[in-house]
Amino acid sequence: MTSGSALPQGLHFVANSPVEGLSLAERRVSDPLATLICIHGGLDRGGSFARLARRSDRFDLLAYDRRGYQGSRSLTPVDFEHHVEDLVAISDHENARNPVLYFGHSFGGTVAWAAASRRPELVKLAIAYESPLPWVLRRESSRPQLSSDPSYEAEVFFRRMVSNSAWERLSERERESRRLDGPALLSDLSVLRNGARPFELGDLQVPALYLHGDQHYLEYNRELGRLLTSANPLIRSQELANAGHGAHLSNPDQIARAIYDAWERVCTSA
Repeated sequence: MTSGSALPQGLHFVANSPVEGLSLAERRVSDPLATLICIHGGLDRGGSFARLARRSDRFDLLAYDRRGYQGSRSLTPVDFEHHVEDLVAISDHENARNPVLYFGHSFGGTVAWAAASRRPELVKLAIAYESPLPWVLRRESSRPQLSSDPSYEAEVFFRRMVSNSAWERLSERERESRRLDGPALLSDLSVLRNGARPFELGDLQVPALYLHGDQHYLEYNRELGRLLTSANPLIRSQELANAGHGAHLSNPDQIARAIYDAWERVCTSA
């Protein structure tokens, strides 16, 4: 692939994406064990995996802006099924080059496990970090019903998930960029609230890992991990110390180590 403009710490956008209109970045290494495909969560973008890319020296790493977000805003329709199809297309293209594993953060992990459930021959390992699976275990929330205003929902989501002070520090241009991602965010949030079951745990036929930190919703994540491992023997659960929801940003060394260790377990048991 031909590299285009650079993201911080080694990720480079590619000129030719397997999905036309999907903004895809990569970091290639010498003699990779596999290709790690990273899938971001709500109101995020592929560039947030730059720190992880810098530390993943055993894997080629691909990260992309999911459709509706940032560099992929023009790509429609924006819904869960098309997110899954995009990941399958990237995996199918990359599989000719290397074995593939997934790291999905938050909503991205839900997409990753759905894709792995539907096309298990394309992926060797699927890792989800604090991913919402409300049909398995719903988390109680005082969050009001979603409005029809994507700009408002984007701001509310950012303030809740990051902080009020972080929103206030953004420039107006940066705030507007987040607001423009609002329609895609509304689609993500709607999937989690409409009672749908994007996939069944029993359909996941590849090794999978549910990662979570110990900083937020600890008892919920522990119980979800217990339910996941009970439902499918291919799923493992692992807790990371001193890690919050944004661990790919704040704890990239831990995440990189957990991914490599999980890959080693898969290779050892194969």
